[in-house]
Amino acid sequence: MKSVNMLSLLLTLSLFSFSNAALDPDSIYQSFLQCLPENSPDSAADISAVVYSSTANSSAYTAVLQAYIKNQRFNTTSTPKPSVIITPTTESQVRAVVLCAKKLDVQIKIRSGGHDYEGISYVSSESNFIILDMFNFRSIDVNIDDEMAVVGAGAQLGEFYYRIYEKSKVHGFPAGVCQNVGVGGHLSGGGYGTMLRKYGLAVDHVTDARIVDVKGRILDRKSMGEDLFWAICGGGGGSFGVILSYTVKLVPVPEVNTVFRILKTQAENASELVYKWQTIMPDIDDDLFIRVLLQPVTVNRQRTGRATFIAHFLGDSDRLVALMDTHFPELGLRKEDCIEVNWIQSVLYWANFDLNTTAPEILLDRNSGNVNFGKRKSDYVQTVIPVSGIESIFNKQVELGRVGFVFNPYGGKMYEIAPDATPFPHRAGNIFKIQYSINWNDPDPQLEADYLNQSRVMYDFMTPFVSKNPRGAFLNYRDLDIGVMTGDGENSYSEGRVYGDKYFMGNFERLVKIKTAVDPDNFFRNEQSIPTLAGKTSGKSRKMMK
Repeated sequence: MKSVNMLSLLLTLSLFSFSNAALDPDSIYQSFLQCLPENSPDSAADISAVVYSSTANSSAYTAVLQAYIKNQRFNTTSTPKPSVIITPTTESQVRAVVLCAKKLDVQIKIRSGGHDYEGISYVSSESNFIILDMFNFRSIDVNIDDEMAVVGAGAQLGEFYYRIYEKSKVHGFPAGVCQNVGVGGHLSGGGYGTMLRKYGLAVDHVTDARIVDVKGRILDRKSMGEDLFWAICGGGGGSFGVILSYTVKLVPVPEVNTVFRILKTQAENASELVYKWQTIMPDIDDDLFIRVLLQPVTVNRQRTGRATFIAHFLGDSDRLVALMDTHFPELGLRKEDCIEVNWIQSVLYWANFDLNTTAPEILLDRNSGNVNFGKRKSDYVQTVIPVSGIESIFNKQVELGRVGFVFNPYGGKMYEIAPDATPFPHRAGNIFKIQYSINWNDPDPQLEADYLNQSRVMYDFMTPFVSKNPRGAFLNYRDLDIGVMTGDGENSYSEGRVYGDKYFMGNFERLVKIKTAVDPDNFFRNEQSIPTLAGKTSGKSRKMMK
C-alpha cells in the first residue's frame, strides 16, 4: 500500500504544478478561435460566444469553470486551470473542438456534470489542456408511448427524473440518487440507484447513443458498431469519444412506493443487524433496496458506531412490513416508520429533501446540491462479514474519526446479467458494494492530508473483508489511489491495467482492443482512461506526468 500512496502523492503533486512546457493560454485561445470556424458551419461570432479564456474574458471563464466543480479539493488557487473552456451548443461545434484539439495537440477534458470524485473531468496532470463542457447538451425527449427517452450528456439526473414525472407517474429510470450528476458520466460508467435489485444498472437500459469520435465523425449505434457501443456503456465514455446523448428504456414503477430510515447504534445491536442485513438482502424481494450507512457518532458524549438503514420499496407499506416481519424482524420495522410516496417523491427523499416542503420542481435546479471537500473509495464484498468483523469496523471508524461507509446491496437483477454484457463486471457473487465516504468544509491543507490518510488507512483495514485477485472497484467512484496512467508510451498499458483490472476485471482486455482500434493515438485520455495496446500508439508520446 505504501507504493500506492506514493503514486497517489506523486499524482497529487503533478496535479498542482504546471510543467515548464506549458503553452501560453492566450495563444491557445486565439488558435481555437481561428480553427473552430474552419471546421464548423457556425459563424465565428457564434463560436467565439462559447469559448472562454482566462486572458480574454476572465470573469466569464471563472464563472463557467466553477459552475460545475463539485469537489472543492480541486478549486484552489494552485489547482491547474484549463487554457480554454468551450461550451458547445451544437454537434458540429463538438466535432470542431475535437478536430482542432487534435491539430493543436491539446488534451481535452470532457465534463458533463462535474461529479467525477477526483476532478479529472476539469483538472489535468498535462500542461496544456482544455475543458469541453457539455452542459448545453441537456435536452430531454421522453416518449411514454414507446417507454423511451433521449437524454443529452449534459442533462442532470434530477432534470431527467422530473421530465419523466411530467409525462407519467408510473414510469421511472434506475439511476443515481444525487440529482446534480451529469447523465454523460453517470451512464458511461455504469450508474446505479435504488432500483438496482429490480432493474440492474442505468447502463443496462441504454439502447442507443450519439458520439463524436476521434476523426470528428458523429456516430450512432449503427454507424459506430457494436464494439464501440458496448465500450461506452460502462467503460467510461471519455476514453473513446465525446458522448452527445444516450437513448434509454424507461421502467415501470408503482403508484405507491414506500421509504423508511431506521438508526441503530452499537449499543442497539447495530453490528448484529448489519450482519443479518448481509445474509437476507441477496435473496429478498427484488422490489426492496436497503442501503446501510456506517458512521462514527457521538452519543451521550461518547463516540460510538451507528448504522442507518435507508429503504426504497416498490410497493405499499403493508406489504413491506409483512416482508420485513418475515425476513428481517430484528430491525423492528413498524408501519409508522414507513412513508408512502410516489416515485418522484422517493427521488426527493433519497436526495435528502424535506417531503413536506419540497416540490418536485427542485430537481430542475442544476445547482441545488451541496459542494464541499471530499474523497471516495470503493470495494466489493463477496463473503458475509461476521459480527466480530462488523464490530471491528465500527471501532476502527471511531478510532479514525471521520470515515463513513455506504453499503449498497446486490442480488436480484444484478445476479441475472452476465459480467461481460457491459464493461461493468461486478455482478453475481457480490453481496454488496462499499463506498468509503469522507466530507469536510474546512480548506486547511493539514486537515485534508489527515482526512485523505484516514480514507487510505480504512481501505487498508478492510482488506480481509473484501474481494481479492483483483480487489474490485467501481468506476463511478473514481479513486486515483488505485493506479494512474503516467503517459501513453511503452508503460501506458501496464499502468492502465493496474486500475483497469479493478474497474473492469475480465472486460479490460476487450476495452483495450476497442480503444486501440478506434483511437490508436490515445487522443481521448485521462489519468485513468483505457490505454492502447503496447506498441500500437502511432503518434508521439505524450507524458501525462511531469
